[in-house]
Amino acid sequence: MRRYDDPVEVRRGWVDGALDAGRAPEQFLWRGRLWKVRAVLASWVETGAWWSSAEVDAVLGTDAPTTAESGAVAVRSVPDLLGERELWRVEAGRSGAGGPGGEAITGVFELTFDHDDGRWSLVGCDD
Repeated sequence: MRRYDDPVEVRRGWVDGALDAGRAPEQFLWRGRLWKVRAVLASWVETGAWWSSAEVDAVLGTDAPTTAESGAVAVRSVPDLLGERELWRVEAGRSGAGGPGGEAITGVFELTFDHDDGRWSLVGCDD
């Protein structure tokens, strides 16, 4: 599978294989081409790598900045360490997309939706 980090426009809807009916990516626009999702192969949710953040280091006492007078750990604002993103592995195609003989082109794509910034990305493609 080739890896990407390309922004995509996604329309959610009803797709075969989706457990969360009506919320699956139904179509997506990638590099100026419209792809229609034919089936959801897998979907899951990931959290950010909270265990490797500077805030966790501060809580554990490793590599934490201190104030000069008291030696106390400096308090910083803590961002949302549990930011989530949805991942969707889908089979999608473009009909009459100019394959040999004019047949449809299909592939397997990995799409993500980042809840922190509300954006979709295409992160993988096997076509």
